[in-house]
Amino acid sequence: MLAGEVMSSPAITLRRDDSMRRAIRTLYDHGITAAPVLGEHGELVGMVSEIDLLCGAFAPGASPPRTVGDVMSRQVSTVEDTTDARVLTDLMIAKRIKSVPVLRDERVVGMVSRRDLMALLARSDDELREAVLAALRERYPSETSWEVTVRDGEIDVLGPEGQGPGHVADLLARTVPGLRPARLIR
Repeated sequence: MLAGEVMSSPAITLRRDDSMRRAIRTLYDHGITAAPVLGEHGELVGMVSEIDLLCGAFAPGASPPRTVGDVMSRQVSTVEDTTDARVLTDLMIAKRIKSVPVLRDERVVGMVSRRDLMALLARSDDELREAVLAALRERYPSETSWEVTVRDGEIDVLGPEGQGPGHVADLLARTVPGLRPARLIR
């Protein structure tokens, strides 16, 4: 599974000169914890999070920050849309970040949040079964004899003769996040 398949798109973005109030309303209204900040030509120049906005809004002193550019983080961890979801998850864990902008050709095309990844893991057994069948149909378009059962996220796959269990298990592990190790028969 790739970042581009998991991301929310289009990304909700802000501009460097947007007001703090607009940024707060944008994050709150969309139920998101952070947003990429774009420059004059649509390039990524930063990221603004709830904590950036809260710190700015409650900063001591006579002249509080007025714009997103005053509080945004300029160092941003990003991934390409072709980044494997496991690499993305490792990045989020290692950097302790909640969301990551997804780029294609240096342009923001989406965002992946921990919530997006959790949604994959929370899929029902029926949804997982359909995802497994879709992955098998895509990889083996002429083969129709797959039997797939999913119970509490654990799958049993009965496949045609000649399809090696290791190869099928690898395919499913790469394309269907949220599955527990499969029992492949045949």
